[in-house]
Amino acid sequence: MNDPTGAVFPEVDGRRSTSATGRGIVADALRPVDPVGAAAAQRETNWRSGYLTHFRRLVEAGLTSPQDAVTIADAGLASVHDRMRWRDPDGTECALDAALGGVVGSPADNLVTQSHGGGGEPDTALTVPYRGTRLAGDDLRRRLDTWVDDGVVEPSLREAVGLVLDNPDWLRLEGRTVVVLGAAAEMGPLRSLLRWGATVAAVDLPRPDLWTRVLDDTASSAGRLLVPASPGTSPLAERAGVDLIGGLPTATGWVCGLPGQLVVGNYVYADGATNVRVSTAVDAMTRIVRLARPDTALSFLATPTDVFAVPGEAVDASARSYAQRRTSKVLRGPLRTLSGGRLLRRNYQPGEDPGINDSVVLQQGPNYLLAKRIQRWRATSARARGATVSFKIAPPTRTRSVVKNRALAAAYAGSHRFGVEVFEPGTANTLMAALLVHDLTVGSPRQEHPWQDEAYAAAHGGLWRAAYDPRSALGLAALLGAASARP
Repeated sequence: MNDPTGAVFPEVDGRRSTSATGRGIVADALRPVDPVGAAAAQRETNWRSGYLTHFRRLVEAGLTSPQDAVTIADAGLASVHDRMRWRDPDGTECALDAALGGVVGSPADNLVTQSHGGGGEPDTALTVPYRGTRLAGDDLRRRLDTWVDDGVVEPSLREAVGLVLDNPDWLRLEGRTVVVLGAAAEMGPLRSLLRWGATVAAVDLPRPDLWTRVLDDTASSAGRLLVPASPGTSPLAERAGVDLIGGLPTATGWVCGLPGQLVVGNYVYADGATNVRVSTAVDAMTRIVRLARPDTALSFLATPTDVFAVPGEAVDASARSYAQRRTSKVLRGPLRTLSGGRLLRRNYQPGEDPGINDSVVLQQGPNYLLAKRIQRWRATSARARGATVSFKIAPPTRTRSVVKNRALAAAYAGSHRFGVEVFEPGTANTLMAALLVHDLTVGSPRQEHPWQDEAYAAAHGGLWRAAYDPRSALGLAALLGAASARP
């Protein structure tokens, strides 16, 4: 098997070990503020099953002070860039950042920028698709109220989206160019932004089938789509795209040369270890672009299936739900006894402030969590240095990557029985695009602590305010949802 090229894991004892690298990065991140936790991570002998304790500790160790959270983020990012490597096709390796040393100010010679769309009429009001209809105006406000009342989103989300509803002229994002890395991603904002008349630079793999879909979907849009493409006269779909892992220097040079005030949006996803490689590549690009153009804003979508600190109000709501679930009161005693306490555990100990919500799905694995943590660290680090950052926790959503996992699809199908709403992709990505518009226009309110920045306007689907620890209910939800999740 050929060794990978581009952004790669380092060799450890003669092989490219994702476990050794992930373990080392987490330990390095913890070491400045929690040397005991760092030592425990470094000693972990089975990273693939024991990783969760250490990722949780990354959150807990940062709660001591805002500076500790920033220190963890900075140390984690430094470790990523120190450990990950760049490998040329001829086998030559160097530090990842060294591969990007000459891209600023250099033209991306093998890429041209092609404009697409821009001839349609822009939507002049925010509407959100929901269960077969499009919610607008008062109907959308009532749905926001219902989501808040049901504990599906944090109240600050209603406030932020309400402001966008009141100011539809914000939707065009006049003067900005939003770089959507992972343009074809189901959760990305590309289609919403183009429908509203914004300028969007789309970056994704050079795959004609992918670009045919993107170009067909956006041909009549009001916004302008900027596409990186190889020079030539063949159809654009056959020339469009650039591989962020293998073509990182070229992609970075292209982004640096785009017009307008930039917003770099990270919506990339890949399976397994490739997810860490592409997230690392995007982070390296982000550093270079912000050095070259310091007014660049950043955008991230976080997964709700991670570990987060949550406000005391969410803990209190969970405690009330635990006390009020009549059916569960009858079942949870026997179930907890039969399962040795593993099923239907409390989500939090009453009175915690902040609480720690652990909604990690173990089957997603340590590489997935590390890739998402790199994004969280960059958001924290950049925000601490004055950057405009839109970091939003997106709701559980029936994306293709979810429903192809039968166990996870079944759990999502049964999750409503435990107070969790799973969104359709169109609803989720439009809502997240509206929050991006809010953050770029008025700014996400600066909070005292980075965990509060992460919690602002979170759309966790109910995982934070549910009665039970999510993993302690996941198996039951999958059992109850198995029939409806079948094709």
